[in-house]
Amino acid sequence: MLKYVETKQAPAAIGPYSQGIIVNGMAFFSGQVPLSPETGEVVGTTIKEQTEQVMKNIQALLESQNAKFTDVVKTTCFLADMGDFAAFNEIYAKYFTGKPARSCVAVKALPKGVLCEVETIAYTSE
Repeated sequence: MLKYVETKQAPAAIGPYSQGIIVNGMAFFSGQVPLSPETGEVVGTTIKEQTEQVMKNIQALLESQNAKFTDVVKTTCFLADMGDFAAFNEIYAKYFTGKPARSCVAVKALPKGVLCEVETIAYTSE
């Protein structure tokens, strides 16, 4: 049975999708961009500022399912500019200390013109 994730602590979906879905103890969270959960506006102008907000949004999703960053088994990271790779990694490494499997790619553009997006898959006890 599928359980849909819905928390006001992370930004609402800006399209026809959910914040995440839990199935068989695994959480599949939609990609998080640096939006404020309160206003829906982009937070920050630099890759470091935006990555920090993305991590806050991921943390809110994880906490909504009683999970932590160390429960994440896979991330997919999207960067608007691969030149931001080192700065992105500096912030990413502070949060993903369990070193989950990861893919990181540069894309032509991201929603709302943001610089990064991170999608996660985590183990939950649900």
